[in-house]
Amino acid sequence: MKIALAQLNPTVGDFAGNSAKILEFAHRALQRGADLAVFSELCLCGYLPMDLIERPQFIDRNEWELGALAKRLPIPSIVGYAARTTGSTGKSAANAAALLVDGKIAFVQHKMLLPTYDVFDESRYFQPAARQSVFSLGGQKLGITICEDIWNDKTFWAAPLYERDPVAELVAQRATLIINISGSPYTINKRSLRLDMLRALARSHGLPVVYVNQVGGNDSLVFDGESVVVMPDGRIPVQASAFVEDLVLFDTETNESIPHPQPTTELHLVLQALICGTRDYVSKSGFRAVIVGLSGGIDSSVVAAIAVAALGRENVLGVSMPGPYSSDGSRSDARQLAQNLGIEFLTIPITDVFHSYRTALTEAFQNQPENVAEENLQARVRGNYLMALSNKLGSMVLSTGNKSEMAVGYCTLYGDMAGGLAMLSDVPKTMVYDLAECINRERELIPRASLEKPPSAELRPNQTDQDSLPPYETLDRILKAYIEDVKSPEQIASQLGFDIELVRSIAGNVDRNEYKRRQAPPGLKITSRAFGLGRPFPIVQKFNP
Repeated sequence: MKIALAQLNPTVGDFAGNSAKILEFAHRALQRGADLAVFSELCLCGYLPMDLIERPQFIDRNEWELGALAKRLPIPSIVGYAARTTGSTGKSAANAAALLVDGKIAFVQHKMLLPTYDVFDESRYFQPAARQSVFSLGGQKLGITICEDIWNDKTFWAAPLYERDPVAELVAQRATLIINISGSPYTINKRSLRLDMLRALARSHGLPVVYVNQVGGNDSLVFDGESVVVMPDGRIPVQASAFVEDLVLFDTETNESIPHPQPTTELHLVLQALICGTRDYVSKSGFRAVIVGLSGGIDSSVVAAIAVAALGRENVLGVSMPGPYSSDGSRSDARQLAQNLGIEFLTIPITDVFHSYRTALTEAFQNQPENVAEENLQARVRGNYLMALSNKLGSMVLSTGNKSEMAVGYCTLYGDMAGGLAMLSDVPKTMVYDLAECINRERELIPRASLEKPPSAELRPNQTDQDSLPPYETLDRILKAYIEDVKSPEQIASQLGFDIELVRSIAGNVDRNEYKRRQAPPGLKITSRAFGLGRPFPIVQKFNP
């Protein structure tokens, strides 16, 4: 049997567009001699659909589109969709895979294991499968599973999350091939974990595993694709490319090896994830162009460079908004970056407007010393400028704050946090510098001065970030341990050798600034614990770790 791994980029709710993609790839698979095309999890409706699942019309549309698709597909195909169901939990939908053959729905398998960790909350929406069943096609006994169903192999995990193992149940029914359709988002180092898990699964059961993953961005999630076949000996005969739509064929008889080129480092994967996520978030939201406030610093430089890679230089506007404390170097660095990237560049000073604000507030601020209020006024003037341009030009503003700043609240509500997408909100400051070097690997796009000068918000004379924060190398290690590894301040201080009062101060800042992050634009998730959907914390709480 020749199996086509059809790696698509669906859009949530775009049934017509998703169906058209499925048909296009099925015809391409037929032209290349495939006997079966396999598509990703919920590809018909897009993943994650979240509370759309609770709308009966949404499930009705899934069922109707699936039936219409079955009549038009040129070859047998496995398609993920949201199915109507009834069961003991009271849920009216199932996460399902349909095998469509000769114009009909020949077989349907529901997802058994419903994850509730990280960004997933599938038990909220879906009725789990009661059983797994094999289906015979083309001389193979297909064991069809959906995403999480293969992530519970007792030979790989020290502490499995579920009592049942859908793959083992299919192997007991003499399955000859395990097929998994997935919507598995990218996170740093997940690629190696996933391959290790798939190898262990194929080895323990002595069967090839065909794994088809979604690609592209939907909201904060970015899916890397990298659909793959893993043989029982650990060999990978075929693998689709990362972060692009792709179609690869696996021949169960010849096991011919034709893997597509893959990124060589994790940092390159991160960069591709941000490019892909930005492109899809902007375009799927109905925008064509973006606006970036250019300060001459490293964060806005990286955001602008990624925006150009994602959307084209003709669709990126850079705006310099110098204030009373902006250095000549920062102004020239912003201008040089725009020239290097070939983007349109505007300069709109804020000093006069800032002084007007201060004049208007003189009476209200009387007898009060200058503090962060005056600093934040400058950021908010800039935010107003950017949003005015957004309204006038119909372009999306990309905010430029990174994870380190967002974590401890070193950012201004309605100022530098203004925008439609916080591209770097899950990227630690130290990684922002690494990304800049990666962007500059072929030629200097980001000026060297932006990489070498001390980071500063330039909201008061001679200000640097380290006036308020520890060095980013220290801060980022503490933040990773506290946010991603869920360590207590005492554990962090003991294991990493930092002063306990410093760690407690940083942890306290993280907890206190949840209210800011809740008002931030959505960001692109690249770590195991991003702020937002996958890390729900109360804003008002008194727990002190």
